[in-house]
Amino acid sequence: MVGLVERPILELTTRRLIVQVPPVSSARRVLEYCVRNRAHLGPWEPPRPNEYYSLPFWRRQIAGSRDEFEAGASMRTVFMERDPDAADGGRGGRVVGIINVSQIVRGAFQAAIIGYSLDGESQGRGLMTEALEAVIDYGFNGLELHRVMANYRPENTRSGAVLERLGFAKEGYAKDYLFIDGAWRDHVLTSLVRSAWDASVAAKAETKGQAESQAAHGGAHPPHSIAQPAGQSAAQSGPKQAAK
Repeated sequence: MVGLVERPILELTTRRLIVQVPPVSSARRVLEYCVRNRAHLGPWEPPRPNEYYSLPFWRRQIAGSRDEFEAGASMRTVFMERDPDAADGGRGGRVVGIINVSQIVRGAFQAAIIGYSLDGESQGRGLMTEALEAVIDYGFNGLELHRVMANYRPENTRSGAVLERLGFAKEGYAKDYLFIDGAWRDHVLTSLVRSAWDASVAAKAETKGQAESQAAHGGAHPPHSIAQPAGQSAAQSGPKQAAK
């Protein structure tokens, strides 16, 4: 049983990243991420108790997240940069971001809320967009969701730009939506449905194919591929925010 706890339940890989529902042994690295980014993320997240910045808290949190994933209640992930020179490929490296797919509702809704945060020193490199592509793709094709929703403060222009690039549509504006940074804050409400995501993926694949064809005939070099999950299938891994 100990061996099972020490492995991620789910792992997705992209061109630059490793995204995991992590093992409990990752608790210290997740804690270091939270402590390192305490000031950076403070204006965008709800109040945190002192216990949040402790190792016992994150050991319990990750253990609970694994149980939630297996029960189909959530998909709480962290991601690290790939390192081809490391023996583990970067899996034991510094956590640079967190993405949570939570409040999964089945029945007629088939939807979830997605929230995320990124290390302050890793901004401006497209890492969050790349990680979200993998998580969203798994949400639609692994968890078989119909809709994912993400909400952000209007002042958080970086978050809004990431969601726009991914195809999220603005659906509303909620006054005094969440208590963040000492006050009730307005939020922009957005969502992405599976049909729109599938169309976007197909269009990117067609563009990539055209570029590769041109390159094969001496044209332009092909672009990097979009982030695609590479890990366990839904059948292998079991059934299954403050946005920054």
